[in-house]
Amino acid sequence: MSLQLKRSTKRLFVLLALLPTAVLVLGTLYMLGMNHLEGNPRTFLQGIQWASETLTTTGYGGDNHWNHPALALFVIICPFFGQFLAFLIFPLFVLPYFEEQFEVRLQHVLPPMAGKVLFYRYGPAIESLLEEFKRMDSPFVIFEEDMELARNLRDRKYNVVFGKLAEDPSVLARVKDARAVVTNAGDHANATCTLIVREHGFTGSLFALADDPLYRPPMVRIGATDVFTPAHVLGAALASRASTRISPPAEGMHLLGSKVGMAEFRIREDSPLAGRRLGDLHLREEHGVSVIGQWNTGVFTTTKGPDTLVEPGGILVVVGTHANLEKAERMANPIRRTGPIVLAGYGSVGRKVIEMLHDAKEECVVIDLKSAPGVDVVGNVLELATLDRARVREASAVILALGDDSESVFATAVVREYAPEVPLIVRVNRTPNTARLYRSGADFAISEGQVAGQILAYHLLDEQIIPVENRIKFSRLSAGTLAGAHPWHSEVLERTGAKVVAVERGHEVLVEFDADFSLRPDDALFVCGSINSLERYQREFQATTVVAHT
Repeated sequence: MSLQLKRSTKRLFVLLALLPTAVLVLGTLYMLGMNHLEGNPRTFLQGIQWASETLTTTGYGGDNHWNHPALALFVIICPFFGQFLAFLIFPLFVLPYFEEQFEVRLQHVLPPMAGKVLFYRYGPAIESLLEEFKRMDSPFVIFEEDMELARNLRDRKYNVVFGKLAEDPSVLARVKDARAVVTNAGDHANATCTLIVREHGFTGSLFALADDPLYRPPMVRIGATDVFTPAHVLGAALASRASTRISPPAEGMHLLGSKVGMAEFRIREDSPLAGRRLGDLHLREEHGVSVIGQWNTGVFTTTKGPDTLVEPGGILVVVGTHANLEKAERMANPIRRTGPIVLAGYGSVGRKVIEMLHDAKEECVVIDLKSAPGVDVVGNVLELATLDRARVREASAVILALGDDSESVFATAVVREYAPEVPLIVRVNRTPNTARLYRSGADFAISEGQVAGQILAYHLLDEQIIPVENRIKFSRLSAGTLAGAHPWHSEVLERTGAKVVAVERGHEVLVEFDADFSLRPDDALFVCGSINSLERYQREFQATTVVAHT
């Protein structure tokens, strides 16, 4: 029987003793008052009857008039006492008892843990990972110390155990059979859990999610297999998304030298490209540029054929000669890659972002509500005057690292309206709010749950299942079975999502092709796409990597 049930049962026993005691005491006092003050004797039974009628406010029967002031005051007070008992009894004694008898009770000890992962405390960092566990039918148990949260998790069909680990460590007695343990509380509570889990004989992998990387060595010393700091990883992900120095837009672009460039174009609603199929635009034939793919709501998708739609509001990734890219600017707005990076929100995540950006020699402007070392503009990011002082319209990127998702949604809408061309990267606290931020105008929204899920999924699940971003890559490949075809007119090539952007023939690099051009078996092709599309290309055309001439 649970501790809460015992408490409610004790309350019920108190109630059962209180009611007859009150009737007996008041009935006796009434009998004595009538005998000695009114001179109108009553028996003990009549006194009890009067007391029960008065406390329940059902009436007085024949006793409805008294002359002595003391007795009159007594019978005036008694009904109020009865009302007080009625309001006290039901909410404090009766209702809690019946609620707890009929509700589904929380578990207070771990179930058999063979093959299960134990998560100590629930929070945003593991939110998306647990959903993936449910989707993959991978068993897990959450140990939660907050009663209201535990009930909420139970109602969401999670396998949850409620308890106070510091008060009763024995609740984790079965943990020794668990597949793995993840601690997701504060650093001190994580340390306590780690020690208790090891004391119960658990010898498997134990991963701790820490607030401060300084605690990593002591946590490992007391039994953690590894310690991760999702907030700092999130800061690094935000910084790499904003800075091309930290994370170049494409890997291997140096293979092409200066002949070919890559640009990103924002597709405005009024752009002639918006909402049209690539096959109808003839960008390669008429403008000499190849569309590699597009970013939309933070997801990069490669183009696969002429039916690919150019999404309004998305960011198109285009490759071609610099002169041809300039032509494309007339149809879409290029993403500027010069200017400062503006950060709003100088908390723990914001500080990590700025630390990485400064290490990359990026120019930064920091906005925060409070003045502090490192803050350049003190003000509210929702105010246009603050955005003016921070030179947001001149920025190469804006990062919102605010601590509240509601504030982030509003700030995203304000910044997008103020500077519609600037890439907007937003920190998300709870992964389910990501869609709201994209609807408000964010280009990229990254949550702590995403980065923590990616880290833990690598260790706990069979594959990396929560990718934070996709990479574009250039590869130098053989023609393979594509020999004899035109590099721009192959339906099979289009389906892979990869693009041939240049051809090396002898010592010459060709970037534009006539209609009758065909590939030779000894040509080296510069192919661009995502990692997955390049793998599809190599499988489809039996292409191999070609080493550049020395």
